[in-house]
Amino acid sequence: METTQVRALVRALDGETALVEVQGGGCGRCHESGGCGGHHLTQVLCGAPRTYRAANPFGAQVGDEVMVGIPARAVWIGATWAYVLPVLALLIGALAGMALGGESAAMWGGGGGLVLAWLFARYKVRCGAGNPDFRPQILAPGSTQHH
Repeated sequence: METTQVRALVRALDGETALVEVQGGGCGRCHESGGCGGHHLTQVLCGAPRTYRAANPFGAQVGDEVMVGIPARAVWIGATWAYVLPVLALLIGALAGMALGGESAAMWGGGGGLVLAWLFARYKVRCGAGNPDFRPQILAPGSTQHH
């Protein structure tokens, strides 16, 4: 199974999981052909480093630099829920509103579509939170850089 990988620094430990800090964002493949370019967007929107909980099968310690991965399928599904679903819901809601009552109804329909898409995506994320296939995992121990 193909995974998306990114370098991270272990900041804390909690049982068999580690709190890892990722410098930057996006899919980690920004400079490769076919990369999503999301790193540029996250630099604008989220300047601070991001932290995530990741399974720690190698026993990485606080201060270790590690490779963290998540299945590419999970990244694709997450991007679909975050980007494609809201746009489709907006368009479908606006078209339904236009068909039922003109421009004013189209605006309300588009807004309603966005709200429904947000609620659906939130529900799906909460339902999938227990699925280990969608959780980050430390793939390889890295160099130790205790500070």
